[in-house]
Amino acid sequence: MPNWLLPENIADVLPSEARKIEDLRRAMLDNFRLYGYELVMPPMLEYLESLLTGAGQDMDLRMFKLVDQISGRTMGIRADMTTQVARIDAHLLNRTSVTRLCYAGSVLHTRPSGLHATREPLQIGVEIYGHAGLEADAEIQELALASLALAGFEKVRLDLCHVGVFRAIIANDMQARKQEAALFGLLESKDVPGLETISGNFAAETRNALLALPGLYGDAETVSRARKILPSLPGIAKALDELDALIKLAGAASVTVDLADLRGYHYHSGAMFAAYVPGLPNAVARGGRYDEVGEAFGRARPATGFSMDLRELARLVPVAGRRRAVRAPWGQDAGLRAKIAELRRAGEIVIQSLPGHENDQDEFDCDRTLEIDSGNWILKNLG
Repeated sequence: MPNWLLPENIADVLPSEARKIEDLRRAMLDNFRLYGYELVMPPMLEYLESLLTGAGQDMDLRMFKLVDQISGRTMGIRADMTTQVARIDAHLLNRTSVTRLCYAGSVLHTRPSGLHATREPLQIGVEIYGHAGLEADAEIQELALASLALAGFEKVRLDLCHVGVFRAIIANDMQARKQEAALFGLLESKDVPGLETISGNFAAETRNALLALPGLYGDAETVSRARKILPSLPGIAKALDELDALIKLAGAASVTVDLADLRGYHYHSGAMFAAYVPGLPNAVARGGRYDEVGEAFGRARPATGFSMDLRELARLVPVAGRRRAVRAPWGQDAGLRAKIAELRRAGEIVIQSLPGHENDQDEFDCDRTLEIDSGNWILKNLG
């Protein structure tokens, strides 16, 4: 096997693609800061117990594991950063007020999450801690759409769902609660025959509501249909009211609702969303409320947020034109060095040609050159 061969779904990022990813990362982090988000940088490695605490249980099969040579304990390479940020809020910052945090960094997956997906996503995201109201969910949704707009995506489809509907349906039915995990799988696959079989001994109201969920998907009118079909339970009414509010705040995005979509059910506790853009079969951003996660770290705090993979997103962004640059000769002349420093301070790209070599770059167009004229170094246009 050649020593340059990389594992499946692992790839180098070459200059033009790396520039797109880094430009997106900088633009989004700068925009997060305009909303008041503070940047944190969790470690790549943690003890397995911490990474799998609370919401992290969903990450168990997706996480690479190894043994720490110092302590002998099992460690994990993070497959998601959300749990780490929740730990920082709950255990390290320990604030009582609303806290807004953002992050950007690589994560590693044992298997790709979708078609053509990398196993080393560059995850970027934001989280709000300390506010249980819908205002925080609305801000997260707005920021997700704003981030996609920064990347040049105006046509966005927003898929909304809410775990509160399913939880309210089974809350008062002991037989249904015993089958919670199995029901979750059947609803996720929209397996109506399976639901009919498993719900045979449930209360009639519970059974009818569960059988209705797979058909409750479509445009924004799905919420109105759900109000007519599902039982009049406070938990269901609250969840549908929240979905209605988020639909109204979706702006120009097209909205679909799927009340049987329970991805991240064990992780989330309220409204959830997934954002799709033309050209990608997978969701480019996912988010939602996850109030219970901080409890595992000793402090239960309301929480909501979203994340996306910059590497996957960047594949759809066209390569920007080459940046204008200045070609300069190599030399130790004081005047030359001073002129190069002056140009770089002004934001100009100056590339010095090493002796005996021509420059070969994908990103830069050297359309000017530094030449000496009557003892002064001046810029001259090429071509």
